[in-house]
Amino acid sequence: MQLRQVEIFALRMRLRHPFETSFGREDDREFLLVRAETDDFTGWGEVTVSRDPFYCYETVATAQSVLHDYLVPWALKAPIIHPDDLQERLAQVRGHQMAKAGLEGAVWDIHAQELGLPLSRALGGTRQEIEVGISIGIEPTEALLLKQVERFLGEGYRRFKIKIKPGVDYDRLKAVRREFGQIPMMADANSAYTLEDLPLLQRLDELDLMMIEQPLSYDDIIDHATLQRQLKTPICLDESIHGPEDLRKAISLGSGRILNIKIGRLGGLTQSLRSHNLCQGAGWPVWCGGMLESGVGRLHNVAITTLPGFTLPGDTAASSRYWQEDIIEPEVIVSPKGTIQVPDGPGLGHKVREDMVRSMAHAHWTLRR
Repeated sequence: MQLRQVEIFALRMRLRHPFETSFGREDDREFLLVRAETDDFTGWGEVTVSRDPFYCYETVATAQSVLHDYLVPWALKAPIIHPDDLQERLAQVRGHQMAKAGLEGAVWDIHAQELGLPLSRALGGTRQEIEVGISIGIEPTEALLLKQVERFLGEGYRRFKIKIKPGVDYDRLKAVRREFGQIPMMADANSAYTLEDLPLLQRLDELDLMMIEQPLSYDDIIDHATLQRQLKTPICLDESIHGPEDLRKAISLGSGRILNIKIGRLGGLTQSLRSHNLCQGAGWPVWCGGMLESGVGRLHNVAITTLPGFTLPGDTAASSRYWQEDIIEPEVIVSPKGTIQVPDGPGLGHKVREDMVRSMAHAHWTLRR
């Protein structure tokens, strides 16, 4: 394919319900969308950054700058034989995985349309529906947390991820166990603990959790290996893994037993595929994590979750979980049995509401070949 134009949109969307983690509280979501064109097709990708450098060093501002000044000009420069080729072309820029993933996602969308296939099939996926879980932020009170779990149980979600931080952890999780029994439940610490918290983290073994996600530092795989040897509960790595090479080292060290695949954090669908394959070889289950995506990023998550290694329900909730109105139609819907139907149309399989995107964008850049 030869890209002839790429547009970058900066958007801000209000969350239906504030979302709090150990990083802080979000009331709205700032992010970028990438729209890429060839003579025949249009593709969309989402840059799953945030306004602030709390989850990782990337922000809306850094991603926009790197896309505008480096990544998009390089993508426009010459034909792209396959999306994998774009990954190699962009490798000269170190890091900036989320910026790369947003651009590459639009190219994968076009590639699937050129093949006349849904994005899931173009990636090698086979499922027609996927199981999904829900991520619940740190609620102000235990009662509100229990109310949220009850609500989402009623909506059919098959796995519950509860955000924790020091002082809001064991007792909250135990309350959920007491109230709802052996529902599939995990804890997500977002790097809030250290090895000095070992007694508390070992206490979580009592609660029969599916996993504890990223309990230690965002850039660590050494201490996680030490911790995993002293826990029965599997550790799931998130922030520590930025691509297949990080993952290879973590598997070798025994830094965990499960991987959260976030397309943006890993640098795109190509790197996510490679990471999925590494995990399959090592016997690590994988699941798809969420970054409060709009419908565009949500559809990319649905597509990759159709791969065989995704044996655990992910965070790809319904559009209505986060947004009063999404920027795709139809919106992503979770069935009463806790599944999402995989689109069967070419590419993303849903229409992006381009007029809505353009009207909502508070900044917009266009680059042409």
